[in-house]
Amino acid sequence: MIAIAESGSTKTEWFVINEHGDTVSRFYTQGFNPDFHGSRDISEALSASKEIEKIGKEICKVYFFGASCSSKNNISKVKAGLITVFPNSTIFVDHDLLACAYALSDGEELITCILGTGSNSAYYDGQSMIAEIPALGVFMGDEASGAYFGKRLLKDFFNQKLPTDIHHQLGKEHSLKWSETREIIYGSNQANVFLASFMPFIFQFQDHAYIKDIVKEGIEDFIDIHVNCYRKYSSKRVGFVGTIAFLFQDQLRDSLQSQGFELAKVIKSPGQELVNHLIQVRKILEKSPESARVE
Repeated sequence: MIAIAESGSTKTEWFVINEHGDTVSRFYTQGFNPDFHGSRDISEALSASKEIEKIGKEICKVYFFGASCSSKNNISKVKAGLITVFPNSTIFVDHDLLACAYALSDGEELITCILGTGSNSAYYDGQSMIAEIPALGVFMGDEASGAYFGKRLLKDFFNQKLPTDIHHQLGKEHSLKWSETREIIYGSNQANVFLASFMPFIFQFQDHAYIKDIVKEGIEDFIDIHVNCYRKYSSKRVGFVGTIAFLFQDQLRDSLQSQGFELAKVIKSPGQELVNHLIQVRKILEKSPESARVE
């Protein structure tokens, strides 16, 4: 059997397929980002999964596409964690941006983007990623992501800059003290996940002028940094994956159109489309498959 995983910082979606390409299991585990999680973190978290415990030794190949899996060091870190729970497997690890490109593209060029807990983009030529800019992470980047909007909300809350009604409701729903919040943000490896956890609250107020303004600002920042950088390439089609993109796709469409781009496709979760692509196009079920890039 083959395991395919699409992992963001918050959660990982797993598909287990048999030799006929049928999905025999689909489940979720914790998300991983090797910028924050070591091999042991990955190993221990996956070892606690009842689903993986059942099938770990039966898996012959693992295709893992994850956040920040773009450098040799991070790829090695993830592979070391995976091999402990899939001891009989050949492990392929690659960037979650490539998984998104596979899910979004029908063999055509496009700018592929992630808007979830974090954010990122790359230019995909229909076969492989040919250009990308570095993702600077939660403290220096992640424009228009869940972490970005959560950070803005908490910053304005503690600086007494929120509209009165939003400030009151946020304080009512969450016991927020700066000493405790600071410890979570600066003293743990879950800062981005914590910040993004405020998105359900933000979405409650999606029609509020304050929320409309910060969403527009975030999206415009994202387009300026992560989309305009590919103007020299031919395609102006832009595809997105991620919950934030799914929630704010109308705003994305308007902002992209105003700058001469086209919103091609939005997928909340790319897992199933990724599986389809790997089976049909990359032919991972064949004995000598064309695999994802391995570094």
